[in-house]
Amino acid sequence: MNDEQRVRDILDLNKRKNLIGGNWVDSLSGETLAIENPATGEIIAHVPRAGAADIDLAVKEARRAFEARSWRNMRASDRGRLLESIARKLEEHADELAFLEALDTGKAVSFAKILDLPAAIEVFRYMGGWCSKIAGKTLPVSFDGKEYHAYTRREAVGVVGAITPWNYPLALGAWKIASALAAGCTMVIKPTELTPLSTLRLVELCLEAGLPEGVLNVINGHGHEAGAALAQHPDVNKITFTGSTAVGKKIVEYSLGNLKRVTLELGGKSPSIVFDDADLDQVGLGAALAVFFNSGQICFAATRLFVQENVYDQVVEAVAAAAQQFTVGNGLDPQTMLGPLVSAKQQDRVLGYIESGVAQGARLVCGGKRIGDKGYFVEPTVFADATPSMKIVSEEIFGPVVSVMKFKDVEEVTRMANDSQYGLAANIWTRDIKKAHKLAHRLEAGSVWINCHGILDPALPFGGFKQSGWGREVSEEGLLAYTETKTVCMLLDE
Repeated sequence: MNDEQRVRDILDLNKRKNLIGGNWVDSLSGETLAIENPATGEIIAHVPRAGAADIDLAVKEARRAFEARSWRNMRASDRGRLLESIARKLEEHADELAFLEALDTGKAVSFAKILDLPAAIEVFRYMGGWCSKIAGKTLPVSFDGKEYHAYTRREAVGVVGAITPWNYPLALGAWKIASALAAGCTMVIKPTELTPLSTLRLVELCLEAGLPEGVLNVINGHGHEAGAALAQHPDVNKITFTGSTAVGKKIVEYSLGNLKRVTLELGGKSPSIVFDDADLDQVGLGAALAVFFNSGQICFAATRLFVQENVYDQVVEAVAAAAQQFTVGNGLDPQTMLGPLVSAKQQDRVLGYIESGVAQGARLVCGGKRIGDKGYFVEPTVFADATPSMKIVSEEIFGPVVSVMKFKDVEEVTRMANDSQYGLAANIWTRDIKKAHKLAHRLEAGSVWINCHGILDPALPFGGFKQSGWGREVSEEGLLAYTETKTVCMLLDE
């Protein structure tokens, strides 16, 4: 079976509807949304266009499931085994999920297989191990000298609304689902309207693994319609959102009605800092991948490249050389490294930023153009001699564009790196371990990678400082964000 036929078979199998309480259904309005293949611009599927009424039905089912004894009283070890069963289901269907992800997002199928799928699989396995380890504490009470028995409990926050982005729909959907289920929550997830197909298949496989009906529901639709309704719903206890900072601020406003708990993983403009003592053979490719991987459509892409002045020209040349060697093409082609941007709108946005960089005086070293007349491809683009006032430096582009700037010393680059509304991630390239750790402590970023970039693991908390978000995803910290702490205190004296 060739790849094209495999993908067609996957699409035929995928229900591509809303899941409410165990039933795959159309939207109440009957309206649908078209799903494109960004490599070709062709329509590959349609999904329901849901609204507030659909969201209300799904939330009611999630609430019913949350209150059901079968879910609330499930033994922690049994919940852990359920998450392990989901992980095994994903392993069994890894190839089809990778092809579906590549078709829907445009990303290289080879990278989906070695990165996206393992990330989704391992988070279920990791969170499955936590199910039997969510615990409170016994606490001493000194209130009035009497004897008390006091302790805390960690209890599931309740019904969770999850809204996921288009760049890593499978992996980030898995992050949210696995964390919520491990904590004992139920969920309504709304995948992005641009790339929902892998999420629908993921949810389907969760059901096949034995997840009770109603525990996990999925609603398709626009963010300003279904997403807003989910964030505003009074019976949703928590919203977890990954997306732009602008939309994240709206999510906060929507959540005010019942003061629901909110986790936000938002935009970034991450700095990559190269010192003159770095391994420059490693830096060229490393710094290029840090910004161009997934065609720059990564929240923590290192799009601001700061290079110590005496190795500046060498690094600019090395990064440009690496960029020009990346094969850009259809993600289903095994030779492809960089796929298209997700949509015509995103392509226009990125090309607009490139035009602004030229207009504001940055030196275009390579790239800068659209590729072909079919699909939404843009060349990996390197700007040198950029300045902080330029739009390409200060604003999130979410495309394959890097801006390179000089610095003299640690003090100067610390100020430059922290001069941003964002604080999601950063990386440092140096052989000096003391300098690396001292600078890592001063950088305003949720993750700092040293001589590497983008190392993610379920055990590592992920999230940002400043306008890059609230809270953390995955890890123990991310898991506990799906719980509430309850204090119980009993008088023991007569």
